[in-house]
Amino acid sequence: MATKKQSKRPLVGIVMGSDSDHPIMAEAAKVLEDFGVPHEVLVASAHRSPARTQKYVRQAGKRGIQVLIAGAGGAAHLAGVIAAETISPVIGVPIDSSALKGLDSLLSTAQMPGGIPVATMAIGKAGAKNAGLLAVQILAIRNSALSKKLQQFKKDQASAVEKKSRKVEKQHGKITSS
Repeated sequence: MATKKQSKRPLVGIVMGSDSDHPIMAEAAKVLEDFGVPHEVLVASAHRSPARTQKYVRQAGKRGIQVLIAGAGGAAHLAGVIAAETISPVIGVPIDSSALKGLDSLLSTAQMPGGIPVATMAIGKAGAKNAGLLAVQILAIRNSALSKKLQQFKKDQASAVEKKSRKVEKQHGKITSS
């Protein structure tokens, strides 16, 4: 069920409640690919396929999965169901799939009872991207190569802002300090 064959065992599992969530959750996969983190992606619903979800999560650690990312819309119980079945970090991505524009998903993902932690990201693509980055940061605690890639990523982001600022300053004039 992985998105593509990878030479290393996956370290991150990306689970989504529906295939319609894939365009959003692909952002998390892209970040992991950019950092060279092996991962797997699948659809498993907390409500429509609870046995599949439970089986996947219970076997994930045995296969080397260290972090799980769960994206779901609506009632968005997927991240909580996964967190209830594992001691691995779980990152939840609320997806805008209802008339409530993702607010229901955000609250369902964030409002976990004490003892069932889920790190909750923003709604949608930005949240999925940040979920991928948080997974990389968690893995980087014990992986110096990933840590160095993250440090370079932060430097590259800062450089990009400086470059954009210079472009805007040329159009509107530089800000002078008093």
